Amino acid sequence: MEPHPHQSLEAILAAGLAELGLPGDRVAALAELSRLVARWAERINLTAHRRPEAVARRLVLDAVALGAALPIVPPRTLADLGSGAGFPGLPLAILWPSCQVTLIDSRERKHHFQRTAIRTLGLSSARALRGRAESLEPTPHQVVVAQAMAQPATALQWMRRWVTPDGWLVLAQSDRPRSVVAPADVRFEEIRRYRVPLGDVSRSLWLGRPAGEFLDGPRAAVIPTA
Repeated sequence: MEPHPHQSLEAILAAGLAELGLPGDRVAALAELSRLVARWAERINLTAHRRPEAVARRLVLDAVALGAALPIVPPRTLADLGSGAGFPGLPLAILWPSCQVTLIDSRERKHHFQRTAIRTLGLSSARALRGRAESLEPTPHQVVVAQAMAQPATALQWMRRWVTPDGWLVLAQSDRPRSVVAPADVRFEEIRRYRVPLGDVSRSLWLGRPAGEFLDGPRAAVIPTA
């Protein structure tokens, strides 16, 4: 149910989690993250959202909805490439304390914010790395997520370095996903659609898995725009 526009930040987050069928035991930490992002956004180019309520609706609940749509919930490990202000990685680290979350971004100020958020929120299962995903020494993760970090084919090449042999590569896209030509060592699995709570915003996930030297199907999967 859509919360009243003047309801508290906590009420907005609780309503969003309830719409996704998730428990509300992480509302306080997600609210603290929303306030922290809003404070930093007043000083640096962290995000265009300046109010905690907007951060909660547009960033936090968006990340939570993405997490709920992943093929493994929760994964053992998750890498968020080009994570920017820490989305979706920081909300997912709050929701899944058993999941080891790695945030990767090359921009100094955003990396500094990520480290501050991890320390402030006590996210012992999260870490922030500064650098480019294609250049850092990779560590394998069960799920690797990227959104708007590069052209899809290029992003998948970088993501492939960070995924375990049994893992998943996840490209977060809009409700009308872009065409994707997967590298030869990535096998397309499916397009998964989901809705962000407390509104009519729909999104999609391009899901792929690592492939060996030869694929079971075509050497490149072209996914047409829906």
